[in-house]
Formats: sequence, C-alpha cells, structure tokens
Amino acid sequence: MNRFLFLFLLVFVACQQAEQEAPETKEETRIQPTTVTDSLPHDSDDPAIWVNKKDYSKSLILGTDKDSLGAIFVFDLAGKIIRNKTVSPVARPNNIDVEYGLIRQEDTIDIAVFTERYTNKLRVLSVPQMQYVDGAGIPVFEGETEEEFDAPMGVALYKNPSTGIVYAIISRKAGPKDGTYLWQYELKVDSLDRVRGELVRKFGYYSGDAEIEAIAVDDEAGKVYYSDESTGIRVYYAHPDSSNSELLLFGQNDFTEDREGIALWKRKGATKVIVSDQQDHSFVVYDLQEKGEPKMSDRWLASTIETDGCEVYPDSLSPQYPKGVFVAMSEGRVFHFYDLRLFGY
Repeated sequence: MNRFLFLFLLVFVACQQAEQEAPETKEETRIQPTTVTDSLPHDSDDPAIWVNKKDYSKSLILGTDKDSLGAIFVFDLAGKIIRNKTVSPVARPNNIDVEYGLIRQEDTIDIAVFTERYTNKLRVLSVPQMQYVDGAGIPVFEGETEEEFDAPMGVALYKNPSTGIVYAIISRKAGPKDGTYLWQYELKVDSLDRVRGELVRKFGYYSGDAEIEAIAVDDEAGKVYYSDESTGIRVYYAHPDSSNSELLLFGQNDFTEDREGIALWKRKGATKVIVSDQQDHSFVVYDLQEKGEPKMSDRWLASTIETDGCEVYPDSLSPQYPKGVFVAMSEGRVFHFYDLRLFGY
C-alpha cells in the first residue's frame, strides 16, 4: 500500500474513533419566551422569583424598574402586573433578591431585598404582602467618600443552612481594588420587628474596569458568584467567618463584552451557572465540576436584548411551567419568561 495512503487511513480511523468516544456537548440552543410581561414605565433591570409553597401557580415574579422615580413591580405567571402589589416611588432600584424564613420575634417571614442607589440604602419588603419591614431602610457603604463608592447596585441573599441566619451581600457602582469591593450584612429583626443590617464582612476583588452588578449565592454549597463585567466570574465562600481568598475566576474568554446577570440552576445534584453575555444577546451556561473550572456546556441564543438580570426556578410551578421557569430582563422595558422544557436537560 502507498505509504501516504496508509498514513491517511491511520489518521482517518483515529479521528473517527475519537469523535465516537468524545462526549456530546451542546454548543447552541435557540430559545423563545413563553411569556413577555407587561411593559414598565422606565427601565426594567433585575428579576426575582418568589415561590408560593401553598399554591405554586400563585408564585410571583418581582422586577425592578430603574429610574429616579422607579418602582418594584410584581407579575403573575402570565406576565401581568399586579397593580396593588407595586411598590413606588423608589429612588433608582437596581437589583433584587428573595429569601425565605427570616426569623422574627414570634415567627418567620419571606423577604425581598433590593438596592436603592440614590438613597444609598438597602430596602426590605415582606413577600407576598410587598410591605416595607425595614423602617426607613438600611444605610450601606457608610464612611465611603470616593465618588460612587457608596452607591449600591447588586444584591444577593445568603441563608446559612445550619443557623437560618440571612445575610445580604452587596456590590456598588464603583469601589476599591484591594479585595473589599463587596460588603456583607447580617439581617436582624429588632424589638419593633424592623429588619436592620449589621456589617460583618468586606471581601471580593474587582478588576477596576466596568462595574460589578450581578451576584448569586448557592446556599447549600456556601458560595458566592459575581460578575466582574470586563474580566470574569469570581467565586468566594459565602459565610462571613470563611476565608476571604478568591476560590476561582472563570469565564474570561467566552463573552463578547460584558458578563452580566447570573442565575444558579440546581437540579438532581448538579449545578449550572448561567451568565448573560450582554452584547451578544445570549446566555453562557457552565456545568460545575467536582474539581477544576466550570465547563461551558451551552450557549442559549435568546430573544432578550442587552440582558442585565436573570433568575431561574427549576421545579414545577404551574401547567405552563411544569419543569420550572427562567426569567430574564430585556430592553423594551419588559421581562421574558421561558419554559424550562425548552432547554432539553
């Protein structure tokens, strides 16, 4: 046999064998929303999902409307605004998150916490009542004097599985590069049943470029994920008594420009980290590995435009969302709801 033909056949067979043995990896999934919400007056920014454990079909989607006279809007699962639950005016609300079972004097309450940038405060609402339970709000980043170092933006809540204590982890419009960009507050209820915040920790590196807005917490694993928009996704321990050393930096090369909203999809013992690729109008999906960096497994090509915030609930909510819902902000002053059956996992 001709030597070159023999070598060609060897290479061809080896390639075919490697292709058969290689694990199947999804590269792109095109998704369309099941529901597009009613439009907001100003600028939709970040969603949160509150699950009604007594009647899942009556769960709520909360969304911020970012303006000096902004608001917190509440949607039903059909994307319709529930007018009597709207909270306004709010002085430029940015990000919002939900937690269950904050311990009070005699009982527990579910809460929604959002940043109010123009007042330099954290605000706390009871859910589903959508009533303030924080007095006049919780001042944050007190003592900072440089421009926008005290202007809160991102927020994520961490509930310690062992103690039930709830913490708020907050980012800001600008900040230092010395590993103290994020501030963490323990949320406590005082004798008047008002939620107060006690600063317990400063941590988190910042590249100095763009800003940090999106934060997500894995309560079970006790880890914080946040988007350093121009650099990558940074990972730290969530408990305030843990090490302040960065555990991981990933996602440096998979984005067109800004890394924005983060959502954690936990199901059947596996975790996916979903990060919006803002200028590409898509979402990059990573599978967490037991050891080593998260592995990019998919890119969702979505109908959302310039997505800031996103959130996911991975279990049945209603006949329309029997496997859960993915919610993402989109330009056009709306949020998009996606049926998780679309994603094929």
